[in-house]
Amino acid sequence: MENYKAALEELQNVFKERASAEEPMSLHTTFKAGGPADIFVKPSAEEEVLISLDILKKYDIPTVVIGKGSNILVGDRGVRGAVIQLSALFSEIKTEGNVVRASAGASLSSVASVCLSSGLAGFEFASGIPGSVGGGICMNAGAYGGELKDIVLSVKVLNNGEIKTLSNEECGFGYRTSRIMQEGMLVLEAEFKLEEGSYEEISDKMKELSQRRNEKQPVEYPSAGSTFKRPEGYFAGKLIEDSGLKGFEIGGAQVSEKHCGFIINRDGASASDIAALIKHVQNTVFGKFNVKLEPEVKFIGEFD
Repeated sequence: MENYKAALEELQNVFKERASAEEPMSLHTTFKAGGPADIFVKPSAEEEVLISLDILKKYDIPTVVIGKGSNILVGDRGVRGAVIQLSALFSEIKTEGNVVRASAGASLSSVASVCLSSGLAGFEFASGIPGSVGGGICMNAGAYGGELKDIVLSVKVLNNGEIKTLSNEECGFGYRTSRIMQEGMLVLEAEFKLEEGSYEEISDKMKELSQRRNEKQPVEYPSAGSTFKRPEGYFAGKLIEDSGLKGFEIGGAQVSEKHCGFIINRDGASASDIAALIKHVQNTVFGKFNVKLEPEVKFIGEFD
């Protein structure tokens, strides 16, 4: 563990209190579950991202990069290695004409707010997605008929130590995936091309989608959003409900009674509770309908 100690000391020399040891990941995921990361770093600029990666590489520390933690489940035993969080500290948003440029740590809701105030339409669908630009780009986040691939102009990434800018086509977007995700690239910044619109119409659309979300989704409980990808020809929530799993619980984790496509942390669920419930749902749906549900949620760290 001497390399971990040396890496942490060097990181703390640069980042001060923004580099720490044994950081509870339950504080940094929307599931509100998960054990500690050996090392945790919060860069505030692109240069600091590169510095932190260089230090961790020098000491051969395995590294995971996260955003708002909205689409991940961290194991109860935590993360052996380092977690770099591209958070609100790394969240610059700028507009130039009908193009919005946002750093990877910016929340999608913050970008939507800037689009609204700038009279730029096309980002409304993402206004309620509880994730960051970087994570959203990686998984081609979408909602209510829209996906980020529809509005991405370009993405700046770090790939094998080299910074490059990818066009929309080069990102290889698919349903809840991208070439960026598949090849393990790190998103640093993205540009979105939008259209001029009226403040009132954009605001009304965002309010409408927010109302629909609040009525139909269990936003009052910690979750990672939709737990499963939509299987071709089906809807995950309906398959789960038709399997008799509405409200089914393991420990503090529950299949939402409001929307069966969501697994929620209803009452102090551990990551193992959530993981076990995801597995139970998959097995039950497959046994009843011969359909494999693939999680949207990414599993990180060590599970019991």
